[in-house]
Amino acid sequence: MNRSPVSRPAVPLWLAHALRAQRGPVPWSAVCRGALAAGPLLLAGMLGGQPASGVLAAIGAMLAGINDRPGSRRASVQRLGVPAAAGALGLLLGTYAGQGLAAVPLTLALTALGLVAGGISAVGPVASAAGTQLLVAAAVGAGMPAAESGWQRALAFLAGAGWLLVLRLVLPTPGSLAGDFRFDGERQAVADVYEAIAALVAAVGGEHATARRSALTAALDHAQDALAGPRLRRHAGSAAERRLHARFAAALPLAEAATALYWTGEPVPARAAEGPRRLAAAVRGDTGTGPLPAPHLPHARLRSRGGAPMVPALRALDDALLRAAEAFDGGEGAQRGLLGRCRGVRHALRAALGAGGREYGLRVALCFGASAAIAQALHQTRWYGPHTHWYWLPATAVFLVKPDLGPLASRVLCRAAGTVLGALVFAGLAVLLPHPAGLVALVAVCGALVPVATRHFAALTAVVTVLVLALVMAGGEPQASVSRIGETLLACALVLVVGHLPMPGQRGGGVRARLTAAGGAAHAYLLHVLGESGDRAERWALRREAYRALAEARTAIALASAELPALARHTAGTDAVAEVLERLVDTTTACAVHLDDTGRLTPRHLTRLREALGELEQRGMRVPLPAAA
Repeated sequence: MNRSPVSRPAVPLWLAHALRAQRGPVPWSAVCRGALAAGPLLLAGMLGGQPASGVLAAIGAMLAGINDRPGSRRASVQRLGVPAAAGALGLLLGTYAGQGLAAVPLTLALTALGLVAGGISAVGPVASAAGTQLLVAAAVGAGMPAAESGWQRALAFLAGAGWLLVLRLVLPTPGSLAGDFRFDGERQAVADVYEAIAALVAAVGGEHATARRSALTAALDHAQDALAGPRLRRHAGSAAERRLHARFAAALPLAEAATALYWTGEPVPARAAEGPRRLAAAVRGDTGTGPLPAPHLPHARLRSRGGAPMVPALRALDDALLRAAEAFDGGEGAQRGLLGRCRGVRHALRAALGAGGREYGLRVALCFGASAAIAQALHQTRWYGPHTHWYWLPATAVFLVKPDLGPLASRVLCRAAGTVLGALVFAGLAVLLPHPAGLVALVAVCGALVPVATRHFAALTAVVTVLVLALVMAGGEPQASVSRIGETLLACALVLVVGHLPMPGQRGGGVRARLTAAGGAAHAYLLHVLGESGDRAERWALRREAYRALAEARTAIALASAELPALARHTAGTDAVAEVLERLVDTTTACAVHLDDTGRLTPRHLTRLREALGELEQRGMRVPLPAAA
């Protein structure tokens, strides 16, 4: 008698997320910067007779190190600098509020600050990091009494973050010897785009094609961010930078043709991926292209075996390769619109005041204000014992309430486990290490570990816990491992409760806001393509925005779906809407390539468009098809 295998229950998504860690090579350059930041700053403060300033500078460097991710030097100015400025402002406000306000007015002030910072965090990743540092630094400023004035503390914090930013801008990274080392991040990002194009072309018609198309979107997003960082002048100021801009612009028609091939669903000749691979090598080595493969098809109106319009896409790939070779030789700069997202103050205000910003702002305000009130109450009753600070509880709540760090249950589990592990490790090291030299060395080691630990929230929590406890002890406070564990567990319970409380408006507002933005971007792209405008640069910019908005919506949906069932049900069905939107944008791309080649659409194109639009309307999102189609 044959028995069917016993089905084992799948691991819940929130638990799977808690156990999952990012993979990749060790970022040795970031590790070196971390080792040269917090530890030396603390040592400099202690040698100069200003241990408190050294501690604050080390905290500024630590928080900047959490945001020190791979990318270009220019992009790092915004990614590290904006949150650091927000942190300095928070420290300034928190210090003066803590010195001048009683417990109840201080709690109300911190709650209002949480409302503002939470709304700002909905604008984007940099704004989210800025809102977090604003609140964490405000909690430190209010809950860590010091003899220094608020502006002195803010300057020390800013100096620490600024020191890490200087290291990021000045120190070369491994593998940056080819070409101008100042643009090694941009060069690698553009090379990754060509590699992603080659991988997609090679996977067309196979089971991994969809994953490769998503990887291409991620590579284009990363390169766009790397090239579009803040600059003093409007245009690229060096030949190396202009060359990179031209090579990024040349990748856009290649990506468009590769997506059109993916849409046909039929395999292409293996050598079709060879051209993009050679272009990737040329970008990485900052060299010429060398010989490229011959065209894949004669310029005749042929069709694939299944009747799909594959030949126009292959011909578009050949034309894009030829134009890329010319761009690599000429080195003309890309148009500015292709490098950055055209988003100004109006978009930021719309995001902060929209449904997602309001929901997140209310939740952050409630968590931050309640945790500050509880912390002050415990402080007044001397629950902390000899300690004179109470910032850990509200600072912990700020990190726990951030949805971009993972699902709520996963964040709570990782934060609790990481804090317990870090506190126990520090308790043992505090007995063994000599003071204060051992503490300085421990801070330096932890600073070096932060870039690696960012791959998992529990690991990052453990490293940061050890680092902060070492800084507190170096600043003259007694050992505080036990109180840190208790405060963290209390913050976990508080955020779990607040996370499940009903809020005004519809739950899942952040996910729906991103999905609405993706729908609007897809509609704008569709109107441009079917309007048969000859402005290809605008078409590529609209295509980039459509895919990028979809990727952001996909990320938000994936995090929301991994929440506990009580929360995940509020965003049920949004993943299906995102999938239909992706099919619509893919079909629009195929339409654009086919219109360039033949000037008209096939019945298959029109059928796919109408099917996607009809399915979207059934799911509650209306994207009207132009009358001309």
